[in-house]
Amino acid sequence: MKSRRKFNAQFKAKVALEALKGLKTLNELAQKYEIHPNQISTWKKELEDGATEFFDKKRGPQTHEKQDESSKLYEKIGQLQVELDWLKKKSGL
Repeated sequence: MKSRRKFNAQFKAKVALEALKGLKTLNELAQKYEIHPNQISTWKKELEDGATEFFDKKRGPQTHEKQDESSKLYEKIGQLQVELDWLKKKSGL
């Protein structure tokens, strides 16, 4: 029985980028790298879907909008904590 081949991320990225370029067909790439064309299609789709996440991570500090949302949420948590403490005190818990 043949064991499953495992590919590292560098190899997957290389093949997927080559597929994105479109200079060769999926079948040509499959022959070149000795893998199934469906596998190349899968890696290509993963690369396309993950590209936006890559650039979001590289952006650096959060935008002001996200920071404002975070500060509003922390403020609300603080308010709820104060109310909870007050209710506990009033109920005698």
